[in-house]
Formats: sequence, structure tokens, C-alpha cells
Amino acid sequence: MDAIGIGVVGTGDWGANLVRNFAGLPGARLTAVCDADPKRLAATTARYPEAQGFEHMDGVAGHAEVRGVVVAASAVQHYPIAKRMLEAGKDVYVEKPLALEVAHAQELVRLAARQQRILMVGHLLLYHPAVRYLKGLVERGELGELRYLYSQRVNLGKVRKDENALWSFAPHDLSVILHLLDAEPVDVVARGSAFLQRGVEDVVFVDLRFPDGRLAHVHVSWLDPHKLRKFTVVGSQKMAVFDDMEASEKLKIYDKGVDRAGEVVSYDDALTVRSGDILIPKISLQEPLRIECQHFIDCIRERRTPLTDGRDGLRVVKVLAAAQASLDAGGVPVPIAGEKAVHS
Repeated sequence: MDAIGIGVVGTGDWGANLVRNFAGLPGARLTAVCDADPKRLAATTARYPEAQGFEHMDGVAGHAEVRGVVVAASAVQHYPIAKRMLEAGKDVYVEKPLALEVAHAQELVRLAARQQRILMVGHLLLYHPAVRYLKGLVERGELGELRYLYSQRVNLGKVRKDENALWSFAPHDLSVILHLLDAEPVDVVARGSAFLQRGVEDVVFVDLRFPDGRLAHVHVSWLDPHKLRKFTVVGSQKMAVFDDMEASEKLKIYDKGVDRAGEVVSYDDALTVRSGDILIPKISLQEPLRIECQHFIDCIRERRTPLTDGRDGLRVVKVLAAAQASLDAGGVPVPIAGEKAVHS
């Protein structure tokens, strides 16, 4: 079985993790790396001498042995780099978000289809074993009907200058919410504040309203005393909590709920609170990023659609753009249908 040549564009903090994974994957060969920073590029090629180094993306686009390209540059560069690679006939994996404008994300989806190329988006949490287990619970109806979800992704950490907390953190949570509910929201409301840098929100609260009255809430911030990476899912039969900061017990399923009596005699007798056992399933501790990278290789080899394809990336960008439009307008509801807002 021939190894699939991979090129990585962007070898910064997260790009270095992608380089490490593709360099060690069976069935893959790290063929090229690209970075505009000469020092960082030199350090990467010294560590991975089998990969040819380029300071410009055209070197990767024109490399005959590169079949798949991983785009891990800054978010503002995702669209132009992914477009260039698709036009060069490469299969492309783009880190989140797919693009910063809805129109650009739509263009990439159309271009990939026209070129018959694979377009995959790095929605990492959908490859997390705990999220995959949770999705199985939802699909089998073990939680009952999903009522609402909320997530917290906060810490006192690295302060970004080129993107706010919404665009930096929320793609993770939004991808999971849309995946679990298997629907797009009707509208989005977002409020936030920029305490550290003018025009760059450090904290953002996002509310999503889905068909049939289902709700979701996302809280993201890099200005918080806690480090939380937690999802709470409330169903009509059971509830679940995914806590990625837990070392081993990452998913807990609560047999809790409120039962409605079949024949209502009085308001007091109509609803009964139920509190049962807590199930802590055994979850694989495989590195989600390695699973995701292997998925990209498998999709290239087998010519199949990725779990997180371009359309999945597009619907997350649509929600992000709507949230940004709401944020800019002081928290007014912004519908998803026909969304034309852009992130500036």
C-alpha cells in the first residue's frame, strides 16, 4: 500500500501537532511543510528531514507527490490557501473555521465538488471518543428527546489579537451542538465584551434557537478563573455531561428527569421528579487528533466523504457569522436563512 503524501501549511502551535501526527501515521508520508516564518520552517524541517520545506504555499501546491494538504495557518488565511490547493487538484483538510465569510465557505464547498476533491474541516471534537459515544446515545434514543444543550469553553489563557473568543473557541462547541441535534438553528443571539483589547471580544455568550423549541447556549472566554471544557445535554429521559478536563471519567449519564402523569388530576400531581443511577461508560483514551488525521488519510485513499466535510464546515461558519452579526448589533436575534454577515 503506497503511503499518501501530505503537505502541511502552517507549522505554529497547532500546526506542529498536525505535523507530528501525519509524520507518524501508517499509510501517510509527511512530504512537504510550509511556513512564512523562516526560523519556524527551519526548525520543522530539521526535526522532520523527510519533508521538503517551502516558505510559500505555491511550493506545496506544485509538489507532485503531495496528494493531501493540511491548512493550519491563521484563520484569515484558510480560504485563500484552501482555494489554491483545491485548484491545484489536492484533497484539503482545513483547520476550523473553514473560512471567515459565509460566501467564502460556500465557494470552497462548490470548488471541491467541481474539482472532485475531498474537503474536510478540523472539527476535532466530533472525533473525540466521548462525543462519538454521546452521539450514539442520541441516535438510539437513550436520552429521549433532546430538550437543550449548553457548553462552557473558558480559561485564563492565551489572548488572541487576530480573532475574538467567538471565532477562536466557539467552532468546537457549535460543531458538536449541530452534530448532536442534526439541525441548523432558526436564529442566533450573541452578546460579549472586549475588556482587554478594543474590538476583540474576550467573552461571548451565544444563544441558539432550534426548530421544535430546542435550545443551546455557548459560553466562551479566555478571561475566566476556571478552565472548563464541558457540555451538558438534557433529554426527556436522561441527561449527560461530557467533561473533557476529566482525566478518565469524561462522560457521565444521569438517569434523571421529570415524568408527567398519564392522567392529570391536579398540577401538584402532574409532574414527578425522577433521580436514578449515574452511568460512567468506559471511553477510549485515543488522541482525537490522531483519529481525525487518520480519517483524512482514509478518506483520500477510499474517496469517501469525511464526517466533517465542507458542508459541515459551512453550517458552522453560517452560525458564527450570524453570531458575529448579532454581537455587532448589540444582541439582536439574527436568522440563519440567507445569512450574509461577515467577520471583519
